[in-house]
Amino acid sequence: MFCSKKKSLEVERTVKANDREYNEKFQYADNRIHTSKYNVLTFLPINLFEQFQRVANAYFLFLLILQLIPEISSLTWFTTIVPLVLVITMTAVKDATDDYFRHKSDNQVNNRLSEVLINSKLQNEKWMNVKVGDIVKLENNQFVAADLLLLSSSEPHSLCYIETAELDGETNLKVRHALSVTSELGADINRLAKFDGPDTKLIQNSGKTKLKRTSIDRLLNTLVLWIFGFLVCLGIILAIGNSIWENQVGDQFRTFLFWKEGRKNPVFSGFLTFWSYIIILNTVVPISLYVSMEVIRLGHSYFINWDRRMYYSGKSTPAEARTTTLNEELGQIEYIFSDKTGTLTQNIMTFKKCSINGKIYGEVHDDMGQKTHMTKKNEPVDFSVNPQADRTFQFFDHRLMESIKLGDSKVYEFLRLLALCHTVMSEENSAGQLIYQVQSPDEGALVTAARNFGFIFKSRTPETITVEELGTLVTYQLLAFLDFNNIRKRMSVIVRNPEGQIKLYCKGADTILFEKLHPSNEDLLNLTTDHLSEFAGEGLRTLAIAYRDLDDKYFKEWHKMLEDANALMDERDERIAGLYEEIERDLMLLGATAVEDKLQEGVIETITNLSLAHIKIWVLTGDKQETAINIGYACNMLTDDMKDVFIISGNTAVEVREELRKAKENLFGQNRSSSNGHVVFEKQQLELDSVVEETITGDYALIINGHSLAHALESDVKNDLIELACMCKTVVCCRVTPLQKAQVVELVKNYRHAVTLAIGDGANDVSMIKSAHIGVGISGQEGLQAVLASDYSFAQFRYLQRLLLVHGRWSYFRMCKFLRYFFYKNFAFTLVHFWFGFFCGFSAQTVYDQWFIALFNIVYTSLPVLAMGIFDQDVSDQSSMDYPQLYEPGQLNLLFNKHKFFICMAHGIYTSLVLFFIPYGAFYNVAGEDGQLIADYQSFAVTMATSLVIVVSVQIALDTSYWTVINHVFIWGSIATYFSVLFTMHSNGIFGIFPSQFPFVGNARHSLTQKCIWLVILLTTVASVMPVVVFRFLKVDLFPTLSDQIRQRQKSQKKARPLRSQRPQTRRSSSRRSGYAFAHQEGYGELITSGRNMRAKNPPPASGLEKTPYNSTSWIENLCKKTTDTVSSFSQDKTVKL
Repeated sequence: MFCSKKKSLEVERTVKANDREYNEKFQYADNRIHTSKYNVLTFLPINLFEQFQRVANAYFLFLLILQLIPEISSLTWFTTIVPLVLVITMTAVKDATDDYFRHKSDNQVNNRLSEVLINSKLQNEKWMNVKVGDIVKLENNQFVAADLLLLSSSEPHSLCYIETAELDGETNLKVRHALSVTSELGADINRLAKFDGPDTKLIQNSGKTKLKRTSIDRLLNTLVLWIFGFLVCLGIILAIGNSIWENQVGDQFRTFLFWKEGRKNPVFSGFLTFWSYIIILNTVVPISLYVSMEVIRLGHSYFINWDRRMYYSGKSTPAEARTTTLNEELGQIEYIFSDKTGTLTQNIMTFKKCSINGKIYGEVHDDMGQKTHMTKKNEPVDFSVNPQADRTFQFFDHRLMESIKLGDSKVYEFLRLLALCHTVMSEENSAGQLIYQVQSPDEGALVTAARNFGFIFKSRTPETITVEELGTLVTYQLLAFLDFNNIRKRMSVIVRNPEGQIKLYCKGADTILFEKLHPSNEDLLNLTTDHLSEFAGEGLRTLAIAYRDLDDKYFKEWHKMLEDANALMDERDERIAGLYEEIERDLMLLGATAVEDKLQEGVIETITNLSLAHIKIWVLTGDKQETAINIGYACNMLTDDMKDVFIISGNTAVEVREELRKAKENLFGQNRSSSNGHVVFEKQQLELDSVVEETITGDYALIINGHSLAHALESDVKNDLIELACMCKTVVCCRVTPLQKAQVVELVKNYRHAVTLAIGDGANDVSMIKSAHIGVGISGQEGLQAVLASDYSFAQFRYLQRLLLVHGRWSYFRMCKFLRYFFYKNFAFTLVHFWFGFFCGFSAQTVYDQWFIALFNIVYTSLPVLAMGIFDQDVSDQSSMDYPQLYEPGQLNLLFNKHKFFICMAHGIYTSLVLFFIPYGAFYNVAGEDGQLIADYQSFAVTMATSLVIVVSVQIALDTSYWTVINHVFIWGSIATYFSVLFTMHSNGIFGIFPSQFPFVGNARHSLTQKCIWLVILLTTVASVMPVVVFRFLKVDLFPTLSDQIRQRQKSQKKARPLRSQRPQTRRSSSRRSGYAFAHQEGYGELITSGRNMRAKNPPPASGLEKTPYNSTSWIENLCKKTTDTVSSFSQDKTVKL
């Protein structure tokens, strides 16, 4: 890894099929997938290098080296090396465990089997052993783990339909053509490996795995440097004091100290004293701080893994914290970058409503005919009489089936259009069931709806379309196919029915289609427009439906012109488009369809709650603009109440810059956009942006295309883009590449210095997931690539709000409270040595027993702070979800920052002063109850140590907001442990065994039996704690935070918990959106009419226009028998026509 050479840019690749010996000389990469960071050889050096990038670890290594020097060491070396080795070992084990699971996931992919042509025989080969140039046989529904070239296929004309769900979350089928020179090789040989492993598009776009550190980690690195500087200052002060003392007083003690050498150099004595005090005072930042942080993070990770509310029973998938080092960062997220397909949506579309001849179908009515809301009691339409019906399709308005039974010609024509006007391909599976292969899910939803209502698309050839209409097979002659594209936003088919009539059936965006209608449709147009507005208000995707009867002579003339236009070399597309426009006019309106692209459950609520938490959500998708806008409205990210929606779609850098400038003028005004002609530095710009952001009223949205984004990401336009985007409530980037997704994330990270989270489900989201501070993978049906690269994973987008608002917020709250307390207690513990230095001749004498120094952070105070850091919570999980505003302190970094650190430092300094000077003053020239002096060094040390343990224990009891049995056991048990260890180490027995290691023999028994000692301890405790109690009482009473108010409300409402308020469903009244937004590319019309995707079947009848009875009795008779009473009650004076 360290000695690998940088790979040169590959311009072209020479490959010989099925010739491994030839291809190996080019040293192409193998097909093994590597997402792990280490192997057996590189683990130790790389992991140690990463760990010692942490300033504290390097600092403790430096202290360990100092302690090995006898002249300056006032503490034994094991007090540093044991905890240092412990924390490095724990971190290494955690990193190794994480990487083991990465290796395990890699092996699952690498060991997939495929059939490879080796030595003229097909042999099973693991994917990791596939080489560039190998010929691979793929079967239906088989995984593909390399970039392959299609040689041939069992499909007609060597076509291949592939699903890229694991790459981009799309379940739509994509068509690929084999090379003409290899298409006749046969069905058993179909693909050639071109790029393997790290050379594949997927891995090339995945980006590098980066070492992620939280903002608290980075702050701690800074604070450790500051503390070291503070210790240097203290050491210099004490060293100067030692030099002065040695010069003025030290000579008087030489006789008593048996110094035979000459006078000691005061400067050199001060130099040695400086390093001695650096060692003594290093406990301000003990190594146990990092051990405790790792344990707390591990506990938080297990809470995420064990959370049953984030467990998806549908796929038996729990939430998983794939890293244990980023938990508190989940509580500081400001920007979320989300993929669309498979992340926000299920990519499953269902036919919900329709408007036919001015009448809405799809609503639920009561017995009085009044419209009601959908409930679980509503019975869906029974399609059991239709043996070809799709059993998963549900429709709750029985009136549409009744209209079919009544023979409504408009309803028939409407459903007939849905069965004819599409690009769907049909086939039968092994069980004889009809299966549709669709280009886009919306077409599948419409054809499936027609199928269930009795108009079943059966098959197609290049010249015909066969439909089963209410039990009768009808073959239509396909005369012309006017395909969909992004400009036309509609598609049409021209067919001849068995009666010889020529009809044009058209469906498309209502804004386009309504301009093509015949003037006689005005009344129906107005009514249908109202219906479309109602559908759009419910977030449904709509299409208008129309037809036209064509004269035979007119069609022949038009078709002749179309053939001539197809033969042109110049302006061919323009001529064809003009002919399409000519024939698609004077249409007769039939109605409209309303399709729902199913969002994942809870998406709207999740986005609403995250927005209330002041988290901005950006959608980065590879889909087209209309698709992204539709989903934006469906998710309530885009609303009609927004002041403006800026759309950036320029094709050049100049156009993009101009569009951004105009958008900024609308948002900021002329003066703000021009910045008064002065250059604004980045820091000043950020401050200015924050001020302007507070003054902007109303919500704005920004929508930008991928080709425009490429220009906007250029250096001279970046600032305009990020300035505009960050002022908008919603940003949608469409048609973006995986690399652009990562670039957008990096842009926000670098220019806004905000904490970012990226969430996706496909391999095209991997680079974005790796670039963000936090990467989240959706472990759905789209594969595991995103999960493998993520820091956290779960099965549904809705779990994101619980991950952030509960686990993230709690983790940040707990870690900040832990750090504040930890710094406080260690400043209080350590700075007593500083005050004592002025009374011991600056001799680097420790004020405590060495064993107390070694055990204070490891034994006496470690468990209580761990319990608080793991279990504490200010409000319940439900309150965290109900009040998303509680998330804001983490975004503003309010709970632990440099200001809070100095407060903790001041608190610790005050406590150290109390701990030292109250016992010192009380012991000054004082005798005990037995008349003996108690002002000896050992009694003084025991009194201060006992006071310290009690003070910090009371302080953590005051800091604890959520008490558990574990908190009680750890806090009060730690005090009991202290006294047990104290009396044991001061006993005669252990002194007899280790006399040189335990010199404080009998002191605890002597000191702690004196009443005056306990009074001193009590006075010290009260003086240390009382100011904190008073301050916190006044703060909560006069300036309560939101969490304080919620806690008070919880205490007063323990017996009667209020129900969660249900947000009313809002309805929009405009912004109709075409269902054709979901066709991601130009349609397959040309492919269908060419016949290249058709299998050879029995030739159709000569005319192609015959009606064939097909199961005509069963379908109709069953339907009539099942619904005779319903039809009679519906209309007694009408003749039923079927």
